[in-house]
Amino acid sequence: MRKVIISCAVTGAIHTPSMSPYLPVTPAEIAQAAIDAAAAGAAIVHLHARDPSTGRPSQDVGLYREFLAPIRDASPVVLNLTTGGSPAMAIEERLQPALRLRPELASLNMGSMNFGLYEMLDRFKEFKHDWERPYLQNSDDLIFRNTFRDIAYILESCGANETRFEIECYDIGHLYTAAHFLDRGLLRGPLLIQSVFGLRGGIGAHPEDVMHMRRTADRLFGADYIWSVLGAGRHQMPIASMAASMGGNVRVGLEDSLWDGPGRLATSSAVQVRRIRGILEALSLDVATPDEARAMLGLKGAHAVSF
Repeated sequence: MRKVIISCAVTGAIHTPSMSPYLPVTPAEIAQAAIDAAAAGAAIVHLHARDPSTGRPSQDVGLYREFLAPIRDASPVVLNLTTGGSPAMAIEERLQPALRLRPELASLNMGSMNFGLYEMLDRFKEFKHDWERPYLQNSDDLIFRNTFRDIAYILESCGANETRFEIECYDIGHLYTAAHFLDRGLLRGPLLIQSVFGLRGGIGAHPEDVMHMRRTADRLFGADYIWSVLGAGRHQMPIASMAASMGGNVRVGLEDSLWDGPGRLATSSAVQVRRIRGILEALSLDVATPDEARAMLGLKGAHAVSF
C-alpha cells in the first residue's frame, strides 16, 4: 500500500488573530501547535512566524529560531519554512528564514496572482488589532508577486543549501512555470507539487478543477513528482478526501481553514490532522511517517539544517 503524506500548516498569513482564539501567534504557541500536529500524524509542518504582540505576519529569523528548536527537539517531523511570508512583503524579506536557516523543505509560489481576502469581512466584524481590517479591505488591490526573476532568485539563492521546495500551484499556469524551471535546471525531481484550491484569485474548488490539475501535472511531470492538495476554508476536507482517492497527498491546518465543521471553529490544527487521518485510514491508506516522507521527497535530512 502506498503511503500518504499529511502536511499541516499551523498558522500562515491569511487569517488574522481576531478570527479565531485558536490561531497560534507566539513562538511558544506555534511550536506547540506543530508538535501536536506531528503527534496526530503530520509528517510535515509548514511554518510561518507572527509578531507575538500584534499577530501580524513576520519573517524575522529570530522569531523562527524561537519555535524551530523546540519543535526539532520534541519531534522528528519535517520542518517546512515559507518563502511566501505575506503578500505585503518584499521578496528579500520573504526569503530570509529559508536562506539563513537552510531547512529541509521550503514553500515556493509558482507565480504572481491577485490575492483577495476581502470577502472575510462578510463573516468577521470585530478586530483586536488596528492592522487587521485594513489588511483585509485592501486585498481587493493586493497582488502576491513572484515573477520569473523572483522565483529564479529564490531557487538560486537557496541552491547551495540543498533545500527542496514545496511548489505551490494556485492555477494551471503555475504547473507550466514549474516545468519551465525544471527545464532550466533550477528545480530537480521529484517535485512536491502542492495544488491550492478555493482561494480568490486562484483556481476554484470544483471536482473538475481538481481533476484538471492532476491530469496536467501527470502530463508535465510523469512519475517524477509527488502530488499534494489543500482546499481553502470549507473545501479543506472534501478536496483532501477527493485527492487522496486519486493518489494524492494532503495538507490541512489553520493556515488553510479555521473550521472543523459548519460554524464550528477547529480548536487546533491537530484536530484537522486527526480528522483527515481518519478519512485516509477509512480509505485503507497508510499515513507516512516523517522519515518515510523524507525518503519519498529526497530530502537532505534534519541533521543538515542551520537551526
